[in-house]
Amino acid sequence: MARFSDKVAIVTGSSNGIGRAAAVLLASEGAKVTITGRDSERLEETRQAVLKAGVAESHVNSVVADITSADGQDLLISSTLEKFGKIDILINNAGANIPDANGKTRTEGGIDTFLKMFQLNLQSVVEMTQKVRPHLAKTRGEIVNVSSIAAGPAAQPQGPYYSSAKAALDQYSRSAAIDLISEGIRINVVQPGFVETGFSTVARGLNAEESANFYSSMGAQPHCIPAGFCAKPEHIASVIAFLADRKASEYIVGQTITADGGSTLVLGFHAHFARKAPKN
Repeated sequence: MARFSDKVAIVTGSSNGIGRAAAVLLASEGAKVTITGRDSERLEETRQAVLKAGVAESHVNSVVADITSADGQDLLISSTLEKFGKIDILINNAGANIPDANGKTRTEGGIDTFLKMFQLNLQSVVEMTQKVRPHLAKTRGEIVNVSSIAAGPAAQPQGPYYSSAKAALDQYSRSAAIDLISEGIRINVVQPGFVETGFSTVARGLNAEESANFYSSMGAQPHCIPAGFCAKPEHIASVIAFLADRKASEYIVGQTITADGGSTLVLGFHAHFARKAPKN
């Protein structure tokens, strides 16, 4: 029997990257999956990727929604319950380093950018956790929050708002994990390092070729990634699946698993960016 047979999962931010890989993996191992994102075309690509993995169409629920809006959150939950009847797993993957509307960088970014960063990377997780809580209590379910090594403890001068939001997410996850474990709900966190999703390059305005070169270059520098390569989304998805699998990880509660190829143990990339970052 597949390890997620009879499980129902919601994966936010699943229109590409880590979210897409997680949705495909969970579904291919038996889960019924709700995928969601704001871009209908990219979300359809995810749906097709799930179906290509041999998953029955009836096991996929595709919802175009804005995870930062109450209506989007409610639609996501209600449609999952209507189609599948329960919720066992919530993967809070949606997140982004939102560019400043006025082109400001580092600590000069506008307060509106700061607020949007926290709304997406933290507030949406808090709201989804509150809304899904009664359903997960019924199933003794799992929550996996996707953070980032940007959360620290090393400084991130090139992206202080994003890194602060992720650091807050980590602490919220720890606190909520202890609060909800008495109801049988487990919460854990995955902290990815560099992952070939385009996430680290879109904010820098790089095209596809430049993006590929960036990830290749980072992976080739042992002071940046000791493992010698950037992660693929599938590498992070496998960690998410491990934490979502109660049989495999039942005694892990409120913990953060860092999946970064060793980057945070050498911290060389911080100096790399500090040296090359443009001044305002």
